[in-house]
Amino acid sequence: MSQSEKKVTQESTKSTAAINKKSKGFSDEERAAMKERAKEQKAEARANKNKAEGESDVLAKIAEMPEPDRALGERLHAIIKASAPALSPKLWYGMPAYAKDDKVVCFFQPAHKFKTRYATFGFNDSANLDEGTLWPVAFALKELTAAEEAKIAALVKKAVS
Repeated sequence: MSQSEKKVTQESTKSTAAINKKSKGFSDEERAAMKERAKEQKAEARANKNKAEGESDVLAKIAEMPEPDRALGERLHAIIKASAPALSPKLWYGMPAYAKDDKVVCFFQPAHKFKTRYATFGFNDSANLDEGTLWPVAFALKELTAAEEAKIAALVKKAVS
């Protein structure tokens, strides 16, 4: 076997090994969320969803969640709708989210989605929450009391102001 043939064989073996190695960049859950987001974007482009369809999708996604995520999602949905009726419910990376002018303002990440010990309620940079040079944009949720519901309602109102 000539030197050039050996080199081609070695490179071929290396590239096959590289293909068979599992990527360490994203977890299976993260890849699944990105695939869901790609499907959502395609569906939005095809259908140009209106607010009612987005709400239906969000409610269906919440209904699929195991407890206690389902109860948190249902309660957050009601709080957000009451506090900021201008926000449009939509799915975002397979999670309930609420947008203004097609920009996601806030979202609910259920604990089961990424196998975490708590759910997350968060805000994106389009939310008007700036306070000096440091402010919170995500909150861990295990349950919602009246006090937490009031805080969330106030934050959502501020976020869309």
